[in-house]
This record gives sequence, structure tokens and C-alpha cells, in this order.
Amino acid sequence: MRRLPLSLTPPRPSWAGGWLGPRRGSGPGVAQWLALGAVLRKSLQRGFALSAGSFLVYEAHKLISGFAEVHASFKVEEIIEQADYLYGSGETEKLYRLLVQHKNSDDAELLWRLARASRDLAQLSSTSAEKKRQLAYEALECAKKALEKNESNFAAHKWYGICLSDVGDFEGIKTKIGNAIVIKEHFQRAIELNPKDATTIHLIGIWCYSFAEMPWYQRKIAATLFATPPTSTFQEALHYFHQAEEADPNFYSKNLLFLGKTYLKLNNKKMALLWLSKAKEYPAHTEEDKQVQKEALELLNSI
Repeated sequence: MRRLPLSLTPPRPSWAGGWLGPRRGSGPGVAQWLALGAVLRKSLQRGFALSAGSFLVYEAHKLISGFAEVHASFKVEEIIEQADYLYGSGETEKLYRLLVQHKNSDDAELLWRLARASRDLAQLSSTSAEKKRQLAYEALECAKKALEKNESNFAAHKWYGICLSDVGDFEGIKTKIGNAIVIKEHFQRAIELNPKDATTIHLIGIWCYSFAEMPWYQRKIAATLFATPPTSTFQEALHYFHQAEEADPNFYSKNLLFLGKTYLKLNNKKMALLWLSKAKEYPAHTEEDKQVQKEALELLNSI
């Protein structure tokens, strides 16, 4: 699966200063000390009984502690801006190196982005099989931690569902099917939190498509795992793929491909040709886009 897109505003350059000026250095700057002086004067005028020395130390501690919190907040925002820029530029390895430094963060926004970056790195053809497995589990752990920090973060739910599905590839079909209900629940929760996210809608479409074409032996496994095994239809999958396209037209080459494949399953060759042609002509920005073009061309030649 490609790097799943998010709607992002253009990031502010990382060198741009914040509301207190450039964010380089760790100590208080001129603006901070001026503010401290103003606080000192006002407080002395109100007749506080503290000595000038002890008061200065006390207020300096309060003020600098406050600025430290603001600085930490700015730091997270800056990292996110840099990460989103690298993601949009397709700099997968640089993005991972940036975010892995913050794997112990308590910020859900950083953590789900690290989960995404870990997964994207695992998807590269240059990544070894052993490394792919390691990254898959790292990504799942980051997504899980993001959910623990903020259950209301739609992207954390989305990437937890994606990463849980990926881990199933290493643990066998029984585990993958067993996780299916949980995966769909997280996708549905993500849509509840952000109804306009086209990629999550697409992922539910993929979920439906997978169960609609599930072979008999996998259905038998599902029947042993669930009292009522999960099922779906190609019509239901088609509904979600179209819904995703309505939310964000032409957002993802794979959505175009699956619209074509689903219409083929439904024996509607006219519509299949339309969407497969769009998938074939989609600009190839990633390895996955190239794979989509290849598969679309093969299917077009087979019709």
C-alpha cells in the first residue's frame, strides 16, 4: 500500500521564528528578561514582602518554566511540520530518521506519524525481509501508544488498524482473520472522528473487497473463529471506493485500481475500463503507483 495521503496545509519553513523570535538556544532571551523585569516591578509596587533577591529567583523560575513548556510545544509543532514536509516529498528514510528520535514521546501526533513512517520504510523494495518484520511490529507499537495517549485521534485509529493488519502477514492467516473485526472497528472509529478522510473510507472498501473474494478455506477458518463470521460483498466494497473518491477525487491510484477491479467482479466491463484506464494514467510518484499502473495495464489487456 502506498504512503497514505492526508490533507495538509503547506508547512512553514523550519527556520522561521516563533512568536518570541528564533527558537534556537535553551536560555531565556531579551523578551523573556524584559517580561521578567515588568513582573518584578509590578509585584514590588504591590508591596510583596519578599526580598528583591529571593523574589527574582522565584519569579525567574516561574517565568522560565512557563517558557520551557511553550518551547516544548513549539518543538513538537516544528517536528510535525518537518515530518509532514518530508512525507509530502516522499523522503521516507529521512522521515523515519527524524521521527524515530521521538519514539518515547507522549504526543499522539508524533507517534502515529512514526507508525506511518515505519510502515512506509517497511514497504520499500530495498528493505530486507528481516527489517520489514521488525518495522511492522515497531509501527504497531507506536500506533498503539498513540491511541493510549489520545483515543480521540482519528489517525491513530486508522494507523493502528493498518499496522495490525500488517502484523497478521507475519503471524499467519488465522491471526489475520481473527484480527479482522478489530481492524474494521478502528477504521469505523476513525471515520466517526473524521468523516472526510478518504483513505480510511478506502481501507474499509479494501476490507469489504477482501472478505467478498475470500476463498473457501479461509471462510472455513473464519467460521472456527467467529460465531458469526464477518462477510461482505463487492457491491459494499464498491460503495466505499466511490465514497472515498467523492471525499477526495483522484487522491490515490489504488482506489482507482480497485474501482476497476470491483466492476470487473461485478461483470461491468464498461465501468471497469473507465477506472482501470484512470489508474493506468495516474502519475507514478511512488513504487506503489508504478505497480498499480502495471496491474491496471495487465487487466486492461485481459478484457
